[in-house]
Amino acid sequence: MLKINPRTVVLIIITILIAAVILLAGQCYIFYKDLQAQKDLNRTYQYNEKILDFTRLFITKVIGAKADVSFEDRLQLENAVRGINNKDIFDQWQKFTEAKTEVQVQEDVKILLELLISKITY
Repeated sequence: MLKINPRTVVLIIITILIAAVILLAGQCYIFYKDLQAQKDLNRTYQYNEKILDFTRLFITKVIGAKADVSFEDRLQLENAVRGINNKDIFDQWQKFTEAKTEVQVQEDVKILLELLISKITY
């Protein structure tokens, strides 16, 4: 009959447990990295959605307007652009709203739309 030393059994069990802990730690690290990547992707999607929502609203309420933009629409646009939380976009929005001439308004609209498109991240 094969005689097994109890000390050898304990060493084998400890070795198996250490290997299991290392394997689980590696899996936890991989899971953590995947979770971080998903969070980053979610933030990107939310940011892009805010830009697209503002752009749709701008096109509908400003470019497609048949009359002057109402106070409620201006307020909605202002809140949407602030919600993007991007200084460049907000500064260009301010420049657009402060334009005095039709030529300047057209140029600022063009710049604003180009800026909005350029800020969408992938």
